[in-house]
Amino acid sequence: MTELILALDVDTKEAALSLVRPLQGRLRWVKLGLQLFTRHGPDIVDDFAALGFKVFLDLKLHDIPNTVASAIQSLRGRPCSLLTLHTLGGPEMMRRAAAAAREALPGATVLGVTVLTSMDDAQLAAVGVARAPGEQVRLLAKLAVASGLNGLVCSPLELPVLRADLGPGPLLVTPGIRASGAAADDQSRTLTPAQAAAQGATHIVVGRPILKAADPVAATLAIQQEIGEA
Repeated sequence: MTELILALDVDTKEAALSLVRPLQGRLRWVKLGLQLFTRHGPDIVDDFAALGFKVFLDLKLHDIPNTVASAIQSLRGRPCSLLTLHTLGGPEMMRRAAAAAREALPGATVLGVTVLTSMDDAQLAAVGVARAPGEQVRLLAKLAVASGLNGLVCSPLELPVLRADLGPGPLLVTPGIRASGAAADDQSRTLTPAQAAAQGATHIVVGRPILKAADPVAATLAIQQEIGEA
C-alpha cells in the first residue's frame, strides 16, 4: 500500500502544527526539511512524533564520509523513520552513513536522493552530467543499494525502471506528485498520485497541492482516496 507523506514546507513550527493537528489519526507521515530544521533545530522531530506522526527528516546530507556519519550520530535517539542523503556523496559516504544509522537510529531507513525532481536534461548538462536524468538515476540507485541503503528518493517517472532494476525490496519515495491539471511549480518530472502508486511507489510526498489548498484536510483525504483506488 502506498502511503502519503505531507511535506511541511512552511516557515514556522506553529504553522506546521496548525496544518497537521486536524490530520491526527488520518495521516501517518509528515516530512520535515531544511526550512523547519534550520529554524527550530532537532527538537522539532520530537514535537511531531509526539503527535503520533512518523517523521521523514529530509536533510539531504552531502559531505565527506566522516562528517555525514557524525551528523547522523548527532541525531541519536530522535524518532525519525526516514532520513535522506545525496547519493552523489559516493559509496564510502553512503556506507558510513548506513552504518551510523544502524547504530544511532535503528528504526530509521536512510534514503538516497538520486536526481532532484527539479532537474531536467539542461540542468544536468549545466553541472557537467552528460547522462539523461533517467540514466543518472539508474546509476546512482544501483550504487546506493550496493552501498547499503534500503531506500531511494526518485522522480515518479523512474519508478518502473527502478523496480525492474532493484526488485521489490527498497523503499521508493517519490516527490514531484501533482494532481491532474495542477501546476507543476518547480518540478520537472511529475505524475499523479494514482499513477505513482500504480507504478510501485511505497510513499509519495505532496506539499504545495495540500499546503495551498483552500481546505488542506479535504485535499489530503482526496489524495489518500486516489492512492487507495489505484
